[in-house]
Parts: sequence; structure tokens; C-alpha cells
Amino acid sequence: MTLLFEQLLNGLQFGAMLFMLASGLTLIFGIMGVVNLTHGSFYMVGAYCAAFAITQTGSFLAGILAALLGASLYGLAVEYLVIRKLYRRDHLYQVLATFGLILFTNETVSMVFGRKPPLVNTPTLLEGSITLLPGLQYPVLRLTFIAVGAAVALGLWILVNRTRVGMLVRAGADDREMVDALGVDIRKLYTVVFGLGALLCGLAGVMAAPLLAVEIGMGERVLITTFVCIVIGGVGSVNGALVGALLVGMVDSLGRAFMPQLLGGLFPPTISDPLAAGFASASIYVLMAIILIVKPLGLFPPKV
Repeated sequence: MTLLFEQLLNGLQFGAMLFMLASGLTLIFGIMGVVNLTHGSFYMVGAYCAAFAITQTGSFLAGILAALLGASLYGLAVEYLVIRKLYRRDHLYQVLATFGLILFTNETVSMVFGRKPPLVNTPTLLEGSITLLPGLQYPVLRLTFIAVGAAVALGLWILVNRTRVGMLVRAGADDREMVDALGVDIRKLYTVVFGLGALLCGLAGVMAAPLLAVEIGMGERVLITTFVCIVIGGVGSVNGALVGALLVGMVDSLGRAFMPQLLGGLFPPTISDPLAAGFASASIYVLMAIILIVKPLGLFPPKV
């Protein structure tokens, strides 16, 4: 029971980080119609900026500010210099251009920060653990990140459903030409949405820095999982991105924790260990396939 509860919390923490990425990606694709493979690179830039700032100042707050500023400014630069020219183009052009940007970003980051992966220690304020159940000590850092993810989800819900900007975002997702005809500067709206998506990537980078390896190419690995989240939830839906991220986080954490035990009782270790690793890695894709068979547009497709 203790292990199950711990893995559920791990799934919540992983899902919170995925939601930061998935919400921005689903807004960009759902509203702007742009397949942005560079989205994972913003996450990497945020993680590297955070690591650099923390190393130089010793302040985790400085790392948060650096990650948000670095990722959002880089995202705005990419939107202005490259993405803006691709809005009317076919998705193939978008894929090729943003894939090229991945390679460019990886090389630029390695030139600026070096190829040696930086080490980010847990901030002093978030060190230690809290007793949640008898025998279960859970890290304060992970609980904090779960709370941050919940706060971001609430903030995005208010932004999308209770503000004028959110109204324009939803209208732009339904009919971009009509919103433009009503006098709304659709390019500025696109820039705001793209910058918000990059900002959320920077926040996800800060969350990942003390827990995962900060290294070149980290964005590409998490990008595939992020796409799985938005496909499960429904492309263009923030609510769907949240549900998809939580489902993927839970399935991934529970699979990695319990699959070895399940297969260990059926096969010898030489067979069960590689099988468990393979099944755990494939579990989120199996989940996606099952959901798409039942609901081809995802769990919460945007209303048309």
C-alpha cells in the first residue's frame, strides 16, 4: 500500500511536469496550426538557464527567473524569425524547419554552456521529506512541484475560460479568419500564445533540473511523451492536456514500479528484467492506442 501511494505521487509529479509542456504544445498546435518540434528545445533551454543561474548565484529563485526568461525570450525569437513565416505553409515545411531548429538549438546550447552536463542540487528550502503515511517519507521537492503543477493548471483554466485573452484564444482555435476579420491582430495573439508555451517549457525545465539529468538532447526525449499526452487528451484542449499528462504520468510510474514484480513471478530474472523494462516503456503507447480505438479524437477534443 505504501509503495502504491508513493508511485501515485510520483505519477502526479511527473504528470505535472508533462502538463507544463503539453498545455503549451496543444495551445500552439490547436490555435496556430503549427507542428512545433522545437517545443522540447525550449524545455532544454529553460533547464540549462536554471542550472547556470543556480551555479552562479546559489539561488534557486534566480534559477526559476532565468529559466522563465531564457525559455520565453528564445521562444519569442523563434516565433518571430522562423515560425511566423510558416503559418500558411504545409505541415511538412513546419516539421522540417522546426527539426532543423532542434539541431541548431542543441549546438548553440553546447557552445554557450559547454557539453558537460551541469549538476543542480536540491534547494535548501526544499530539502528533506515529510511523513505522509507510516513508513512513507516523501521528498518536499516533489510535493512542491505537484503543488506548482496544480497552481499552473488552475491559472491556465482561469486564463482560457475567464479572461478576454482566453476568449480570443478559443475563438482563434475555432476560426482564425473570422477573428482576424473582427479587427483582432491575430499575429500578436499568436506571439502571446507562443511565448506562453515557451514560458511553461521553462518552468518545466526548472522542475526537471534537480530531478533529471540536464543534458543536450533532453528535449527530444520528452517531446515524444508530450505528444502522447496531447493525443490522448485531444489536440487543442487544455483540459485534455491535463488529463492526458496525469494519465501518462500515472501509467509510466506504476508500470516501472510494478511490472518487474508481476513478471518476476512468471519468468526467471534473465527474462523478466528486460521484458519488464520493455513493457514499462511501451505502456504509455499501449494506453494511447486503446484510447484512440475508443475515442479517435482523444478524451476531450475541442468543441467545433
